Amino acid sequence: MTAITEKPARVESPAQSRARRPRRHLLRLGIAAVVLIVAAGLGAWWQQEGRWIESTDNAYVQADIAVLSPRIEGDVLRIDVADNRRVQAGEPLVTLDPADWQLKVDQARAAVAEAEAAVATARRQVAQAHTAIAQADAGVAQARAEQTRADGDATRARALVPAGAVSRQSYDLAIADQRKATAATAAATAQRDAATDALAVAEAQVGQAETKRASEAAALRIAERNLSYTVLRAPFDGIVGNRAAEPGQHVRPGAQVIAVTPLRHDLYVVANFKETQLRRMQPGQKVRLTPDIDGDAAIDGRVDSLAPATGALFSLLPPENATGNFTKVVQRVPVKITIDPATAERATWLRAGLSVTAEVDTRGPAAVRRGLFGSIAHLLGLS
Repeated sequence: MTAITEKPARVESPAQSRARRPRRHLLRLGIAAVVLIVAAGLGAWWQQEGRWIESTDNAYVQADIAVLSPRIEGDVLRIDVADNRRVQAGEPLVTLDPADWQLKVDQARAAVAEAEAAVATARRQVAQAHTAIAQADAGVAQARAEQTRADGDATRARALVPAGAVSRQSYDLAIADQRKATAATAAATAQRDAATDALAVAEAQVGQAETKRASEAAALRIAERNLSYTVLRAPFDGIVGNRAAEPGQHVRPGAQVIAVTPLRHDLYVVANFKETQLRRMQPGQKVRLTPDIDGDAAIDGRVDSLAPATGALFSLLPPENATGNFTKVVQRVPVKITIDPATAERATWLRAGLSVTAEVDTRGPAAVRRGLFGSIAHLLGLS
């Protein structure tokens, strides 16, 4: 067996022990100083900044997404854009088969042409009525002149008959001519009245034809608008997504075909803060937005507005606390937070629907956030 020999324990001399004590003391003092500085920094940060920060992780990136639906019925002819592609306002996205709607436009144009012909015909009838009135006026004038002559002859014959200067036969002829002239005058006057009535009828027909033409012109504009609806266009600059149509598919008005999401500079954040956090919150205050997708990609925004009611009241079934058992729940109020367009363009992570943590600095729009280490540096006079 091999004998195991134990090494004798090393015993420090009193001089060595006294030499270690200052080093331990300095180490303890250093640790205490660091702890004191950190505690003081924490206190300074809390006093100057921390107690003014209202934070919530119930916040999401939002966008005013346009979900496009056809306004007419038809078959999808083609999809004009690729998925998730950037588009400009007015750019075609989906095209429906325009054949049926083009036929309706042609039919409406033919109806307009027919209505214009009817207007022209009615106006010519008015011109004819004016000519007939002029002719009737001439006839009336001629009849009255003839009546004047006949009245004179009858008067002279009536005066000469007793003296025997005019035969009875001549007198009877003069009286007959007078009566015929009177009847001719009446007939000419009646003809003029009939021509006047015909003019009124012709003018009414012109108005009716013009109304019909206006109606057919409106129908043509409707048909042309329906034809233009065969192309679904982007309502604004954005990115297309959520395509739900395929070529050959039959779609009806109201069916969701494709969606357009605004670009990054038009996105915003809706943060749902507890009602107990809103006492000092005002529009214009700075907000730090930290995305869940990347905790190191925080950006700044500003409070735009606070909702006029809690989110619960805007829900499909708002709570009714006057009935049943009552349980008090802290309510949340949506707060809209806008992002500077230049900042949003640099934040490549921005997507509608992503979760973020929103920290509102309620000290005011001009407040500057130093953070914990900045507060410690400020406390030590290093900044």
